[in-house]
Amino acid sequence: QVQLVESGGGLVQAGGSLRLSCEASGRSFSNYAMGWFRQAPGKEREFVVAISRSGSSTYSAGSVKGRFTISRDNAKNTVYLQMNSLRPEDTALYYCAAALSLSVSTVKTLQNQYNYWGQGTQVTVSS
Repeated sequence: QVQLVESGGGLVQAGGSLRLSCEASGRSFSNYAMGWFRQAPGKEREFVVAISRSGSSTYSAGSVKGRFTISRDNAKNTVYLQMNSLRPEDTALYYCAAALSLSVSTVKTLQNQYNYWGQGTQVTVSS
């Protein structure tokens, strides 16, 4: 069982930056590939960015490529999402998720690949 707790959300002006954190409980964090997803009001939840177990591989959605960066610290059981050049369309509830993975280098982009989800942290970007 893994419990995920996100933090770092808030209100920021367009062009600004935020760093989200997601801390996982348990001692097997390094067995999980991690991802960030988001859900804007009235829209379905969508993939944002993912990282492999080892941190050697990452993959970003086209809408955030070059602006958002995912990283992880397995010693701290934490995954981060650095968001730069934020836009009003980035406004959403951001979720982190964990996917048990046999491979240390595979990233997972589909929601149904993820076993555990956090409660989400709100990011609001004003224009």
